[in-house]
Amino acid sequence: MAFFESEIVQDEAKRLFGDYQQLMQLGGEYGKFDREGKKLYIEKMEDMMERYRVFMKRFELSEDFQAKLTVEQLRTQLSQFGLTPETMFQQMHQTLERMKGQLDAPA
Repeated sequence: MAFFESEIVQDEAKRLFGDYQQLMQLGGEYGKFDREGKKLYIEKMEDMMERYRVFMKRFELSEDFQAKLTVEQLRTQLSQFGLTPETMFQQMHQTLERMKGQLDAPA
């Protein structure tokens, strides 16, 4: 069975994409959230990023040609911004850590 024909891969891709879209929509209201709302948003983002990292690792470990091609396309697209998948995840992590630090900062 091809990588992209896997029901598990398709289900996780749909869930990740849907969760990402919801979080991005919510993110537009982030400044209006109270402290607990901001904390919850950050936790949801961290959870989604970890799921995405695992999802991408499946692509990297797969022997499927299409999966390998997808990884290479992602690397090429990120390289246009001077990034690798690893640096992308690092920057996202740093952003979330900065957001956490701002939770307790005086307004």
